Order: sequence, then structure tokens, then C-alpha cells
Amino acid sequence: MGTGLLRLRVRPLRLAVTALLFTAAFAQAQDSSSAHAVARPWPPVATFSILGYDPATGEVGGAVQSRVFSVGNGVLSAEAGVGVAATQAIVDVSYGPQAITMLRAGMKPADIVRRIWESDVDPRPTDWSKQGRQFAVMDAAGNVAAFTGPKATPWAGDKQGRFCTAQGNILAGPEVVNAMVAAFEGTTGHLSLRLLAALEAGQLAGGDKRGMQSAAMVIVKKDAGVWLHNDVVLRLQVDDSPEPIKELRRLVEKAAAQRNGMPAR
Repeated sequence: MGTGLLRLRVRPLRLAVTALLFTAAFAQAQDSSSAHAVARPWPPVATFSILGYDPATGEVGGAVQSRVFSVGNGVLSAEAGVGVAATQAIVDVSYGPQAITMLRAGMKPADIVRRIWESDVDPRPTDWSKQGRQFAVMDAAGNVAAFTGPKATPWAGDKQGRFCTAQGNILAGPEVVNAMVAAFEGTTGHLSLRLLAALEAGQLAGGDKRGMQSAAMVIVKKDAGVWLHNDVVLRLQVDDSPEPIKELRRLVEKAAAQRNGMPAR
């Protein structure tokens, strides 16, 4: 009986030692993995965006949502009669203005995407590599092109539809961009409502895996904004909110009410 009791005591002790060794090995592996992780100088603009064109009005624009503060600060660039661009992920903000300049010169979106990425000298290849860039370009007639780098944080990708392109990174999956395109194509009304519907659909499909924080929208058309000689139909930003898309809808609807009270142009 004494021997049986000793065995019962030894077995739990062995199990405890084994568990401790396993825990230590796992912790060491985690530390090693963290040590090899790339320390980035800025948080990636992990987001989903949509660019769209309305052939009935000639308006072109884009909308974006992300789990970063003030995503509207740099992602979207637009010019009336020229087009719109979105640049995100391991972002180079200059891609937007470069795209607008090339659109103005008459280049096609696909050529612009190729030219910008190939001419990127990749100044920080170890911690902010061009291989992680993601951007899209749309001209004033609704022609589009997009690029998702092979090192954009998964899930990352883009999808084109009729007069639209949706793109994103650190997303729940491809269903996010698929839902965005379907919502844009299936929604009627002003371009702002169609862009907003795309963001809402993307969020319902899983959105940014990290959550929500900010959103923005811009729409342009020559002399179509409020006041004289204003090409900006809408430029809205929600910089920090637990429900940025909901707040963006409030602003879009407020702008619609104001626009409906303006004389036709």
C-alpha cells in the first residue's frame, strides 16, 4: 500500500514537471517569434476602401474605413474631371498625388499603377517595404486599376465591379471586398449613398479584423460643390469614433439634405 501511494505521488509530480517544461519551451518560441517580427515605424493603414463613379452625374469619389486614427488623412486623393485614388496598407501617401498628376496627363489607370509601383525606390525595404503597398486608381470615366502587394497583411486583396473597385488589407476575408462591390452595384441614389452602402456591407461581412475607428469620404465634380467655384461635392471625415461608419452616414444624410435644398446645376 505504501508503494502504491508513492506511485500516485510521483505521477502528478512528473506531469507537473512536463507541463512546466512545455510552458517554458512555448514561451521561448513566442519570444523568438517576437524577436524576428518586423518593427514598423508607423502602424499600417489596414483598411478597406471603395472608389466609384456615377455616369449619370459625372461625379467620382471614394470612401474608406479603418482601425487607425484619422484614416482620411492621406488615403484618398481626388480632382474633378481627373479622377480619384486610394493608397493604403504599407502606405506611401505620395502615390495618391502621383496618380492624380498622371491622370491629368492622360495616362490610363493600369499604366499609372504600374508606373508608380515600379518607380518606387523602396526607401525602407526592411520595415516599410513597397511589397506591402496597396492602391487603386480611377479616372474621370470610371476606368479602374488596383494593386495589392504580396506582403500586404492578410487577408489582403481587391475586386473590381461596374464603375467601382474595392480593396483592403487585414480583412476578415475576400467576402469583404465582394460584399462591397455587390452593395455599390446594387444601391441606387446619389454616389455618396452608394459608397456608404459599400462600407456598410464590407463591415457586415467582417471588415477590418481589428475593429473600427475612423472613416472618410470624398466626391468631386467640376463646380458641383456648395458656394462658387467649388469642385468638392463632399469631403467628410470621422477621425475617432467607436462607430465611424454610422457617424459617416449621419454626415452623408445631412449633406444630402443640404444638397436637396440647393438650386439644380
